[in-house]
Amino acid sequence: MHPALHTPLVDLVGARVPIVQTGMGYVAWPKLAAATSNAGALGIVASATMDLDELRAAIGRMKDLTDRPFGVNLRSDAADADARVDLLIKERVKVASFAMAPKESLIKRLKDAGLVVIPSIGAKRHAEKVAAWGVDAVIVQGAEGGGHTGSVPTTLLLPQVVDAVDIPVIAAGGFFDGRGLVAALAYGAAGIAMGTRFLLTSDSPVGDAVKQLYLEKTVNDTVVTTQVDGVPHRVLRTELVEKLEKTGPVTSLPRAVGNAFAFKKVSGTRWRDIVKEGLAMRRQQELSWSQVVMAANTPMLLKAAMQDGRPDLGVMASGQVVGMIEDLPSCAELIERIMAEAEKVLARFGG
Repeated sequence: MHPALHTPLVDLVGARVPIVQTGMGYVAWPKLAAATSNAGALGIVASATMDLDELRAAIGRMKDLTDRPFGVNLRSDAADADARVDLLIKERVKVASFAMAPKESLIKRLKDAGLVVIPSIGAKRHAEKVAAWGVDAVIVQGAEGGGHTGSVPTTLLLPQVVDAVDIPVIAAGGFFDGRGLVAALAYGAAGIAMGTRFLLTSDSPVGDAVKQLYLEKTVNDTVVTTQVDGVPHRVLRTELVEKLEKTGPVTSLPRAVGNAFAFKKVSGTRWRDIVKEGLAMRRQQELSWSQVVMAANTPMLLKAAMQDGRPDLGVMASGQVVGMIEDLPSCAELIERIMAEAEKVLARFGG
């Protein structure tokens, strides 16, 4: 392997290559995360859509499927965040990642127990804050990325954060091949993180019909909407999303409440927890009441498409990079391809 590809990220997480598979809800199950880790990258299990017992089972499944290091993605605002942290410590999980900035107290507990802590951030000031709290690295996602995203493109956000902190920075948003990996390294990153590219692999648990829908999309077929959960969310442009975008405050609240009832039935979530989460989001993000309810039951919309195979009833998070993806390799094939291409690019520069 070219020396430039052996980055601080590789040593930090115990991987063989500087590539991370992000924690995507209803996608990053043990099957995908273990296949990623077995291929030499860092696989991350998404736990936000699992209860504590399901997370415990998922970690056990990961240990059955791989002996390589892996991570678990947590929500720092989860009602049982402390119990989840206890579980990761007890099970000696290598990496704890966060979809949003974790609390300083959680970082300390994880670090004291020897875990590597890697939150995702979307702004320079967020990176500076968590770096001061002692995290080991940050994933920086630019506007091209899928799911919750900001407005600054990766090519501007990445060098800004690299210059601001002294910890490894992992680039996310718009990456899918070896050229992108080398470009990220040139900006000063220690590796890349990919979501959509790993979603579109043969190891992904997403149904074939949904994957095919993704493969048909172009770089112009995503949209950033606040009508899914109240904050900017990049998803595939579909008929359902178009309807959400056109929904006014009078009709959106009844629909959101109806979705909340359905989510409660599917998930078993207590009304007390749904209301508590919704009120917290309203205070923090100045959401409308319809957005508050939608934010609390967004997992149902993701589940409908990603797990149940019903894109007509749900939403599908996606980066703009979806328009650059044309096949469904295994994780091993994908990582081998990316690294081979990166080697060629670096060799060409060297020549």
